[in-house]
Amino acid sequence: MPAQMQAAMSRMTAAAKEFSLAQRTLVIIGVAVLVLGAVALSSWLSKPTMSPLFTSLSGADASAVVDELESAGVSYQLTDGGSTVLVPADQLYNQRIKLAAAGLPTNSDGGGYSLLDDMPMTSSEFQQQKTYQRALEGELAKTISAIDGVDAATVRLAMPEDSVFVSEKADPTASVFVRTRAGATLGADQVQSIVHLVSAGIEGMEPNDVAVVDSAGQVLSAVGTGATGGGLAGRQTNEYEERVRSAVQSLLDQVVGAGHSAVTVTAELDYDESQRTLEQFSVSEGTPPLASSTTKEDYTGSGGTATGVLGPDNIAVPEGASGTGTYTSTTEDVTNAVNKSTEVTTAAPGAVERQSVAVAVDTEAVAGIDMADLSQMLAAAAGIDTERGDTIAVQSMAFDTSQAESAEEAFAAADADAKAAASSSFIRQAAIAGAALLLVIIVVIALARRSGKSRRTAIDLGEIPLGRGPHDPLGIEGVSADDLPALPAAPRQLAPDPVAVKRAEIGALADDQPEEVADLLRGWLVGSGSSSGRGR
Repeated sequence: MPAQMQAAMSRMTAAAKEFSLAQRTLVIIGVAVLVLGAVALSSWLSKPTMSPLFTSLSGADASAVVDELESAGVSYQLTDGGSTVLVPADQLYNQRIKLAAAGLPTNSDGGGYSLLDDMPMTSSEFQQQKTYQRALEGELAKTISAIDGVDAATVRLAMPEDSVFVSEKADPTASVFVRTRAGATLGADQVQSIVHLVSAGIEGMEPNDVAVVDSAGQVLSAVGTGATGGGLAGRQTNEYEERVRSAVQSLLDQVVGAGHSAVTVTAELDYDESQRTLEQFSVSEGTPPLASSTTKEDYTGSGGTATGVLGPDNIAVPEGASGTGTYTSTTEDVTNAVNKSTEVTTAAPGAVERQSVAVAVDTEAVAGIDMADLSQMLAAAAGIDTERGDTIAVQSMAFDTSQAESAEEAFAAADADAKAAASSSFIRQAAIAGAALLLVIIVVIALARRSGKSRRTAIDLGEIPLGRGPHDPLGIEGVSADDLPALPAAPRQLAPDPVAVKRAEIGALADDQPEEVADLLRGWLVGSGSSSGRGR
């Protein structure tokens, strides 16, 4: 080991031996914290960034993907209950290509049209029909699972058998079970999309023939009532009431100020689906007929037939034995052109039958406002239709502000407590930081002093003679008082010992300036050696 390194190690060992127990404990704790921080930082820096390789995997696909990654020696992580596989970002696309080449993921839990690939040629008509039905169910379930918020879906179809009795044929029905993601709920639009997606994918199925149920057991769409069945109708009514209330409340907040008004909306919505067919016929003047036919008969001749006028008792009075006669008959058949218009109107469910709005405002806030103008403005904002039977009531009354004041006081007290806690925490942290800083300063000063003491060089001055000569006032041969640095003036004492004073001064000088004193003595020794050589 080099001498310099060995000297440094010796100094560090000597300095460590001079530490107290508390100082050694602090040093050990500091070194441990530094080592742990370095290890944590290195592990964090060396950890790769993970990206999702596949999401929403089935159990079988996730197991197959994990097996492939383990065989390839690729690190991975599983999240979302094992349905999502994460891999390092730099290997994301390579692993996707390799797994796709291996046929993963297969989506084996969904079935789908892949079931038809393995159908044997000897399968019966019943097997073919059921396999095709399972394929439809799997494809519909996959499509529904792709909707935002849906974690998994299951579709079951009830397909009636074909019959020769067309009038007795039943309509197909479907039941859909959906499991939403954690914290997600399906809105009315999403339920409608699921219903129409399933009904449009099955021949002869109507939207009212689809039932949708979620994992909580709520009926989102019932057979026969559509998506308005179950609790969805009430949810749509609440959404409409909240939308109207928010519009009226936001207008009142700008007019009378926040907290000076209250709005309540009650609405009745019609969820019955009705259809009306209207046929009208009209004739336009000047329009030629579609078809026209005329038949005319003419007869002229004579004969001996008895003709005459009946007399009393139905006895014919003959006019003569012979005569002539004429007969004419005309018949016309015309088919006129008639305009026909057919109008089919289907009323969608969810129309507003009637609504009522109640508004209460603070008397002090509406002191300078015309209530009639305010009522008219709020009626327009709420969409009030008097012909439909809508009503609106706007009343001014004194508001009870005791709860608001108590809440404000509670908030103020909470803010004050939070500020006091923050201030005390800051003071406590500052005190801890100051104490730690003071401790560090004390340790540094102590180490500096000990290091200074360890660097002092012991000087052997030998025995100083008691006597002194005229040219040697200090009693040291070859040393004059002019060669030494000036010493501070010592306080006067009563009859001090000159030798003791000089010893003390030299000792203090050696303690304060050890290097200069050593250089001075080294120079003396070199000078005395050269003078003795010349004497010889």
